[in-house]
Amino acid sequence: MINGAHVILYSRDAEADRVFLRDVLGAKNVDAGGGWLIFKLPPAEVAVHPTDGDPQHQLYFMCDDVEATVAELSAKGVEFTAQVSDQGWGRLTSLRLPGGGEVGLYEPLHPVAYDL
Repeated sequence: MINGAHVILYSRDAEADRVFLRDVLGAKNVDAGGGWLIFKLPPAEVAVHPTDGDPQHQLYFMCDDVEATVAELSAKGVEFTAQVSDQGWGRLTSLRLPGGGEVGLYEPLHPVAYDL
């Protein structure tokens, strides 16, 4: 049986993004060897959305209070690339990783599966 999921973020500066996840977001981690960190994620869920274009994948971190989380992370120097907006299904923003990538952050307004 499936017992977990492994998410991979590709980065132009993987070391900076690892430091960010460890030191700024406080993600617990294990060293898989040679300093290659693998991070524990909070509870997760997966959704499948239709598309007329090429399939793609996205990563969103979830929080209970998006304004409080934005304030907390902004105080640590995190750059947000979008204002918080109400999408109906959640209150959404995105943040920039040191390696140049972006990750979504949202406060869900929909039922969440990770509580099952």
